[in-house]
Amino acid sequence: MARTTRRSTTHLSRRLVQLYAGLALYGASSALLVRAELGLEPWGVLHQGLAELTGISIGVVSIIVGAVVLLLWIPLRQRPGLGTVSNVFVVGLAMDGTLAVVGELDGYGFRVPALVLGIVLNGVATGLYIAARFGPGPRDGLMTGLNRVTGRSIRLVRTAIEVAVVATGFVLGGSLGVGTVVYALAIGPLAQLFLRVFALPEPTAPAVTAAPGEPSTPAPPLGSGPVAAPAPGQAILPQ
Repeated sequence: MARTTRRSTTHLSRRLVQLYAGLALYGASSALLVRAELGLEPWGVLHQGLAELTGISIGVVSIIVGAVVLLLWIPLRQRPGLGTVSNVFVVGLAMDGTLAVVGELDGYGFRVPALVLGIVLNGVATGLYIAARFGPGPRDGLMTGLNRVTGRSIRLVRTAIEVAVVATGFVLGGSLGVGTVVYALAIGPLAQLFLRVFALPEPTAPAVTAAPGEPSTPAPPLGSGPVAAPAPGQAILPQ
C-alpha cells in the first residue's frame, strides 16, 4: 500500500513538473517569436495588437485575454482544471520575463534562428503541457465548448476563432508574416511528436481483493477521471 502511494505521489509530482515547465516554456517560446519579428502565432497577433493599442506589456495582455476567455466558459458550462487556471498566469509571466532577458535582434541571421527555435520550443511546450493532463487552456476550452454547443466541427470552430483573432490583431497592429504561416504548418506535427515523447503511463492500483473462490477485479488506473487525456479532436495548443 505504501509503495502504491509513493508511486502515485511520484506520478503526480512529475505531472505537475511537466505542467509548469510546459507553460513556462510556452511563454518563453512565444517571446522568441516576438523578438524574431517575422510573424506571431494567431493569438499572439491579437496580444501584440492589444499591447500596441494599450501600452501594456504583451505578457500582461495575454493574462487579461486569458481571463476574459475563461469567463466565456461560464455560459458554455466548461469546467476548468488546474492547468487551465495556471495557463492564464504562467504563460504571460514567462513571456514578459523572457522578453526582459532577450533584447531586440538585429538582422535575419539572428531573427530567423529565433523564429525556428521559438516554433520548435513551442511544440515541446505543447507536448509537456497537454501530456500532464490537467485540463485544456482557456482558448482551447472556448473552442471545444463552442463545438459542443453549436454542433459545428472542431476544425470549423477553430478556424473561425483564429481567423477572427488574427484579423483583429492585425488591424490593431499585431505582427502577421511568414512566421505565422510557418507556425501554422509546423505546430501540429511538432505537438503530435512531443505528445508521444512526454506521454505519461498511468500507474495502476492494486487489484481489489475478492471473496475466496472469486476472481479479483483490477482497480482503475490511478489518476484517471477529470484529468484524463484529451479526447480526439481537442485542440492541441495549450491556449
